[in-house]
Amino acid sequence: MMSARHFLSLMDCTPEELVSVLRRGIELKDLRNRGVLFEPLKNRVLGMIFEKSSTRTRVSFEAGMIQLGGQAIFLSPRDTQLGRGEPISDCAIVMSSMLDAVMIRTFAHSTLTEFAANSRVSVINGLSDDLHPCQLLADMQTFLEQRGSIQGKTVAWIGDGNNMCNSYIEAAIQFDFQLRVACPEGYEPDAKFLAQAGDRVTIVRDPRDAVIGAHLVSTDVWTSMGQEEETAKRLKLFAPFQVNRALLDLAAPDVLFMHCLPAHRGEEISLDLLDDQRSVAWAQAENRLHAQKALLEFLVAPAYRPA
Repeated sequence: MMSARHFLSLMDCTPEELVSVLRRGIELKDLRNRGVLFEPLKNRVLGMIFEKSSTRTRVSFEAGMIQLGGQAIFLSPRDTQLGRGEPISDCAIVMSSMLDAVMIRTFAHSTLTEFAANSRVSVINGLSDDLHPCQLLADMQTFLEQRGSIQGKTVAWIGDGNNMCNSYIEAAIQFDFQLRVACPEGYEPDAKFLAQAGDRVTIVRDPRDAVIGAHLVSTDVWTSMGQEEETAKRLKLFAPFQVNRALLDLAAPDVLFMHCLPAHRGEEISLDLLDDQRSVAWAQAENRLHAQKALLEFLVAPAYRPA
């Protein structure tokens, strides 16, 4: 079987490769803004498997493939035999014989690793219960555009130690920054990611301790998909972790605020926070498109040349 490059985690690339993908994302954004047609993936097809619903992931990958000259096929659990119990490995063997890359948004991270192990084309993690690496590419591209290199800077993560938080931990390793995570007891990020990061990551209980002097502050919804029955409990527990303007005032004067969206205004952020001039959430959301186009260009071979 051909050994394809996969992107299941930020650790699948070297730090140098990641930075070059971000720089390329900025270049591709400029090409698009100038209306330049650039279609290196003409006749290439991306399969997109969604076990979890999505707005930004679907639109950005689908639009991105089309803009690069290729096409994308959307598959929900109703559209594949995966939802009816076909082994992931069988599905991967067949689908990868017809497609040029596969993006999967799923629950169990093992779905991705098993699919990738049996795929002869690149597999991209569009989100799993463990990680959300494509979102981190967008976040890191946004920081690079607005403030330059994030190396040596301080980042604060406020709220749940979820898949986004785990990916921020991997980003701290790969992009070489300090990460402070403020979360309630019992909601820490996965211990295996913390162990990997060593002293780059600090867990604190008070959000103020996390944001003091921070150059980037990020948060996410308190209740992720699949946890809806915990909503009431989480609302109470996480109330002190709301990011508002007063909290941001403790950060560095040039702090950027990010949120991977969708946002629940009045919960993890104050009602007015996305309108604060320190918030770059809209630029960050748009950069999903540009960073992922750079990733697709990096992973997918250019189109066949005519004989």
